[in-house]
Amino acid sequence: MGEKHIDETTGAETTGHVWDGDIMELNKPLPRWWLYTFYACIVWAFAYWIIYPAWPLMTGYTKGVLGYSQRAEVAKDVAAANAAQEKYRAEIAATPIADIKKNPELFEFARDGGAAVFGDNCAPCHGRGAQGAIGYPNLNDDDWLWGGDLEQIQKTITYGARAGNPDTHDTMMPRFGLDKILEPAQINDVANYVRSLSHLDVDAAAAARGKQIFADNCAACHGDDAKGNTDIGAPNLTDAIWLYGNSQQAVMHSIETGRGGVMPAWIGRLDPVSIKMVAVYVHSLGGGKPEPSKVEDGKPEEKEHHDEKSEAPK
Repeated sequence: MGEKHIDETTGAETTGHVWDGDIMELNKPLPRWWLYTFYACIVWAFAYWIIYPAWPLMTGYTKGVLGYSQRAEVAKDVAAANAAQEKYRAEIAATPIADIKKNPELFEFARDGGAAVFGDNCAPCHGRGAQGAIGYPNLNDDDWLWGGDLEQIQKTITYGARAGNPDTHDTMMPRFGLDKILEPAQINDVANYVRSLSHLDVDAAAAARGKQIFADNCAACHGDDAKGNTDIGAPNLTDAIWLYGNSQQAVMHSIETGRGGVMPAWIGRLDPVSIKMVAVYVHSLGGGKPEPSKVEDGKPEEKEHHDEKSEAPK
């Protein structure tokens, strides 16, 4: 420790610390304005701890003298947003779903609101663009398992499929392999036949044998022409849309196990208006079936891309 003195070069007082005989430490205190700001911040921090919720406790937290709650503020914002939307939501609740599109303003609100609800609840399975994935239907095409008009979509969303709800779509494809209904060789043959209906490369001899097996075991649900039946959720087997893939192995696995995928019933999870809005949004994605008013002389009017949409597996 050396004696304090004034440094000749800087004119600043030294601290008295000296290294290597001639290296001295200058005494350069922080500016007073900085110190006062620092002390003010300390005082503000203590005041904040007292005024606002701050410290966690064993079973809760300190509430603060103002009783402020971010949770309560969010609830107020949500209530205000709902109040602003109440006019449209009440109108949607009172309007049959097939008539919503007749009111352009109401339709736009329902579609946009449905898109938001879809993104929060349905996109994890169906994808943000409703494009689906293996085991999760593409909702943009024109193939539907349980029907593609607005009422049918609304019912599917409301009650789900094999969801345990009394009104759910509850039909189930038989487990032809697991329950020993068909032998492995027969499953191979009928898989070849089913794949041939979509014009895939198959074993022609196996497909020929599978045709009769299909007629005996599958046509009752899928129809003699294999075009499916939306009343019982039997998919169309003649198109190029496959829920679980169209490889020989994938089709055989579907026949063996019946798959039996589950879609949640959204009743009780979403309010009826939100369900109706999701149905409008899903219907608007591009696939689906034409409305009765769109059909003239037995020929459906050509749809714009936003008109309807679909959900269907094989």
